[in-house]
Amino acid sequence: MTESQRWIVKCQDPAGGSGDVVIELPPDLLASLGLNIGDVLTIEVIGDAIVLTPKSTASATLCARFT
Repeated sequence: MTESQRWIVKCQDPAGGSGDVVIELPPDLLASLGLNIGDVLTIEVIGDAIVLTPKSTASATLCARFT
């Protein structure tokens, strides 16, 4: 992944105390990675970035910086 392919998104707390995080991904980003609403992603923290990878395929990976 190159620097030009990075996206910065905000992590939101959905409240309720579950510890979950909501990340709104822009529609154009979803389309460029072949993702759809409802796809399941794995989440991993690497350095100062959150890396999301679809569980169904490892071909598309999203790297987002903490904000």
